Amino acid sequence: MNNSTPVRTRSILLVEDDPSLCRLMSTYFSQHGLKVEPAMDGPTGLSRALDGDHDLVILDVMLPVLDGFEVLRQLRKRSVKPVIMLTARTGQDDRIAGLNTGADDYLHKPFAPEELLARINAVLRRVQKFGGEPEVAQAGALRLNMSTRECWLKGQPVDLTVLEFDILAVLVNRPSRTISRDELTAALYQRRATPYERSLDVHISHLRKKIESDGQLRIRTIRGVGYLLSPGVAE
Repeated sequence: MNNSTPVRTRSILLVEDDPSLCRLMSTYFSQHGLKVEPAMDGPTGLSRALDGDHDLVILDVMLPVLDGFEVLRQLRKRSVKPVIMLTARTGQDDRIAGLNTGADDYLHKPFAPEELLARINAVLRRVQKFGGEPEVAQAGALRLNMSTRECWLKGQPVDLTVLEFDILAVLVNRPSRTISRDELTAALYQRRATPYERSLDVHISHLRKKIESDGQLRIRTIRGVGYLLSPGVAE
């Protein structure tokens, strides 16, 4: 008798208004064990992202009716589901805007499908890794439940995105130790940080606003090295 547990097929919501690209991506990802559901405009994509049981959302910036930034803003009010944004724009401002809105990663068009697949797998591995540890980690007045992915500061819940939680989990599990940018990037994306990458800076800035309000907990920037979590005294 075979008692092995069947592997669940990962489900991807692809919010993209280019039918040919949707077909190509659906065919390619199905060959790699991923089920792709397309949505051709912003409102449809937002509805399916909120109501569907998808593991990850791929979200184009340029969409009919609602653009990708607005879809992501609305989604983040109710969900921390991982999101990778796509754009044909080349300006850094768009990338920063996407990260500020809550994207977990960002990829420019045109792209190699192998690169997008690698980024999808990296995000899914990260979510599975930090979501499968049942223990509660604590740093001062900050507590993280690795199983439920919940965060509390002085007993009050803190609303974090998927990537913000994962960054904080790395810092909390390495107390009083400086974590290099390369180490954080490797843990989050399974790749090295590029010299001009701003994504970590953006997410760290968001985290600081959420957990440093009472002055008892700090995420310090160690210039030229990385980041250090300095906890206060738990009450």
